[in-house]
Amino acid sequence: MSGPIRLALVEDDPLQRRIVSEYLAQHGLRPQAYGSGAEFKRAHSQSLPDLALFDVHLNEVEDGFALARWARSRSSRLGIIMLTAAGDTVDRVVGLESGADDYITKPFEPRELLARIKALLRRSSEAPPPPPLLTEIRIGVARLNLERRVLILADGSEDQLSASEFDLLHIMVKHPNRPLTREWLLETAAHREAEVFDRAIDNRIMRLRRKVEADPAKPEAIRSVRGVGYIFVPSKD
Repeated sequence: MSGPIRLALVEDDPLQRRIVSEYLAQHGLRPQAYGSGAEFKRAHSQSLPDLALFDVHLNEVEDGFALARWARSRSSRLGIIMLTAAGDTVDRVVGLESGADDYITKPFEPRELLARIKALLRRSSEAPPPPPLLTEIRIGVARLNLERRVLILADGSEDQLSASEFDLLHIMVKHPNRPLTREWLLETAAHREAEVFDRAIDNRIMRLRRKVEADPAKPEAIRSVRGVGYIFVPSKD
């Protein structure tokens, strides 16, 4: 990895934040420290760091798991290490399911944290480069243009998607053949519109199905998963 390492630390405990920051600085890493996930989001709304340390139990509406999901939805290359409660297996499992690459339990030895950071950075530098990004992805009978953020319908006309509609489709095509819960979709894709009621995602899916499905009553691309949410199934041809 060329250039200085961009490292972020999100920890709401001032003492822990200072101890970790000072120790890492002594070893050539100078993390940008944040006291909340909201601060991290504001600072990295356009560009994420190379690696982030997220405390699980943040004293705010969003915990470290939600922050990890937000960051992972925006970058598959970002390294994420969760700082979890000691011996809490549930935290570790949920952290990994939220997109984290590794975890370390509190109280931890600073040298172990440094070793895990270096190991994750080494794996990232050795990983093959990501494949070229597609500019258009087929969704049912339509095509989503990722650069222009428009939906090209079956008749060739273009539909100017709302910000939240594009976000929702973009998230789904990035996670093909994977059931996605309504709660996760709402949390990840509903931030730009004032829809916060329980049926917001269902209503948005209905609108999108009318645009991308040959028969919206029998959806093939955006299917329902009973008791869970929805799944995007790419076309086979």
